[in-house]
Amino acid sequence: MSTQARRPDVPPPPARRPEEPAPRATAPPPPRPTAPPRPAAPPRPAAPPARPEADDAAPPKSPRTFPAFPTPRPAEPRPRDRRHTGAVDLTDRPGAGAPFAAAPRGPGHDEATTRLRPVPRSPRRTAAAAVCLVLGLGLVAGGAAGTWLAGGDSAGAADRFAAGAALWHDAPVDRLFPPTVEGKKAGPGGADRTWTRIAVAPDSGCAKALDPLLASVLAPAGCARLLRATYTDATRSEVVTVGLLFTRAGEQTMTDLRTRFRTEKLDQRRDLMPRPYAAEGTPAEGFGDDQRASWSLTVLDDLPAVVYAVSGFADGREITEPQPAASATADGATTAPAQAGLGHTALAHTERATARLRSLARPDTEER
Repeated sequence: MSTQARRPDVPPPPARRPEEPAPRATAPPPPRPTAPPRPAAPPRPAAPPARPEADDAAPPKSPRTFPAFPTPRPAEPRPRDRRHTGAVDLTDRPGAGAPFAAAPRGPGHDEATTRLRPVPRSPRRTAAAAVCLVLGLGLVAGGAAGTWLAGGDSAGAADRFAAGAALWHDAPVDRLFPPTVEGKKAGPGGADRTWTRIAVAPDSGCAKALDPLLASVLAPAGCARLLRATYTDATRSEVVTVGLLFTRAGEQTMTDLRTRFRTEKLDQRRDLMPRPYAAEGTPAEGFGDDQRASWSLTVLDDLPAVVYAVSGFADGREITEPQPAASATADGATTAPAQAGLGHTALAHTERATARLRSLARPDTEER
């Protein structure tokens, strides 16, 4: 025992049982980690930073359990709203990777952004584009309209061609050969002329009404009917016979015949002059083959017809040098037919007879 005296008021420690273990020394709890302060303008990482794990020692706020949802990205202060400035921040898009991350520009500055700047437009380029657009639309519309009109006109042309073949017996004689023909500016120097019908020949074939050589040239088209009428002018000094030869040919044959007359100039050959119609008891009684002074002949391709006119003097004088209307109406022509205006007479009647035929076959055609 100790030699030091014990205080009488302090009880002695209880005796320890042999089976009870000695108590362990309790260590103080470790300090709670704290997050380092966040800088004012941290650099934007390539991937969102991992959220620090919750303290395992902190007790749960509620005994209820919830499904695990992705941790929302903490809101970061943005320097300014760029919705109306035209700037596009590619790093704001979900899943943006490192190639599109903007580098920090330092504290106190905005984040780097990519601005979409408008491309300047040239007035010349705009005008050129507008012109090309208009021309393109015009070409498309014109092509469509032309196709439609061509299709519609081809059917109408076939109908008119067929109607023209029946004019010799369907049309009244006064429509085919009017009693009076007015020729505005149809004379030499643009003078007005007037002709009066004095005879109408009975419809006939072509055997005796045409010279054999002219009949052979027109033979491919065939001769369905020939109608003729003779006119005289107001002074009764000249006479002219107008002929309407209706053929049996189709459109292609008439086109080929017209082309041959034009290319070979068959309408200007003296040996292919049409014959006149000399009616007894009229000023044209002495109008024979030797009195032919000028002529004009036209082969139509839109109608199955050949139109001609042959002119001469009413006194029956013989003409040794007849001249086609194309030559007798030329400037500087000095022949007797040219100076008397017989070339103008033949040409005027051919043109007006052709216009009448087309007007009868197609009513909307203007008659001259």
